Amino acid sequence: MKNNYVNISFISGARSVTGSNFLIEFGEKKFLIDCGLEQGTRYAEETNHEPFAYDPASVDVLFVTHGHLDHVGRIPKLLKDGFRGQIYSTPPTKEIGELVMIDSMKIINRAAEEAGREALYLQEDIDHALARWNTKDYHEAILFDCDGEPLSVSFRDAGHILGSAMVVFSYQGKKIAFTGDLGNTPSTLLSDTEVMRDIDYLAIESVYGDRNHELHFERKEKLKASVLHTVQTKGILVIPAFSVERTQELLFELNEMVEKGELPQVPMYLDSPLAIKVTDVFKRHTKYLNSDAQNKIRTDDIFNFPGLTRIQDSEESKALKDLPGPKIIIAGAGMMNGGRVVHHAKNYLGNPHATFLIVGYQAPGTLARVLVDGIKQVRIYGVEVEVKAKIEVLSGYSAHKDSDDLVAFVEPMVGRLKKVFVILGELRSALFLAQRIKDSFDVDAVVPDKGDKVTISLVQ
Repeated sequence: MKNNYVNISFISGARSVTGSNFLIEFGEKKFLIDCGLEQGTRYAEETNHEPFAYDPASVDVLFVTHGHLDHVGRIPKLLKDGFRGQIYSTPPTKEIGELVMIDSMKIINRAAEEAGREALYLQEDIDHALARWNTKDYHEAILFDCDGEPLSVSFRDAGHILGSAMVVFSYQGKKIAFTGDLGNTPSTLLSDTEVMRDIDYLAIESVYGDRNHELHFERKEKLKASVLHTVQTKGILVIPAFSVERTQELLFELNEMVEKGELPQVPMYLDSPLAIKVTDVFKRHTKYLNSDAQNKIRTDDIFNFPGLTRIQDSEESKALKDLPGPKIIIAGAGMMNGGRVVHHAKNYLGNPHATFLIVGYQAPGTLARVLVDGIKQVRIYGVEVEVKAKIEVLSGYSAHKDSDDLVAFVEPMVGRLKKVFVILGELRSALFLAQRIKDSFDVDAVVPDKGDKVTISLVQ
């Protein structure tokens, strides 16, 4: 019997930035979009261990938009809890997702052990996920039969990180799209977010739905000014950076500035084994870079330059403390909620000659967020640290579209677009974007809550 309805459940990632996990049902067929970790607070750590709001064994397919932890971090748990379907993503997303899951496993399970909980997942669960993980390029159709009706699913370029994708479902003449995260275009490395016009129902991210970034030129000049100030004062510049995309963009721009003589050669340290591995993924998948970056990488190692040292060993990382300034340390994680940057925070936040340059989104409750909010004292590894270092923010290096660009992304769909679901953003940001979409285009835009379920009638 022909099914004329589609159900969408906003399992997680509604009214919050992290924990992307959405269920869409076409008749008896069940599909997930992402299965990510909630991040930022102790409460989030608890919710990650809770049972899924659906039976994992009943799900047919998981589509992964990109390899960030808040989009892939609970995939191994999904397998552990009974999922036996297929997983699809672009090739870079599978490679990055594997690295991210393995890298975070020890940290996640250590926190679970301290809280007296069972490990969230083990290496064997990651292996089981990878065995079921298929890859497709952009616009390559994935076909399913839903109660005798054909369903086609494809990826479109989101421009967020290497291989990031929007997921488009085509069913009974209607198209339903989930954006995942949308890139801050134009990017120095990636192609622009793909323009979509043929969408009936849209679920769109809203991380920066209520504010705009500085211009790309301004961000580069501010980065240059921070480096030059560090050199002149013989100080310390610490850049907490996400290992995926943000670090590679920073390396690319620093490489250009050093090679053009805009910056003197100064000791710079890439203190993130994950970022080093992800950079190698970029080098293997150059076809996912934009044309300018592809041309440059043919003749130049765009992620390497004189003065840059890659730090793999943890003892080498700790030894950075004893090196005199000037020095620049790029270390994960970007929200400062784990990783080697926490040690650097303990060492340098109390130093008035140090600067912490925050270059991405900071979830509520993370160390980076409270520093940006102006806290004057923090507790790190049991030690009270008075914040004397300078805290600067560079929003232009965000990998997300800002408010104006999100609205511009929606505009080509107006005329066909029937409804917008605003997700993956803090409540204030999501509500602001939903209102802008309503006011600008007279399109129904709503902000679903976590756990909400909506039914879409295909007969209109």
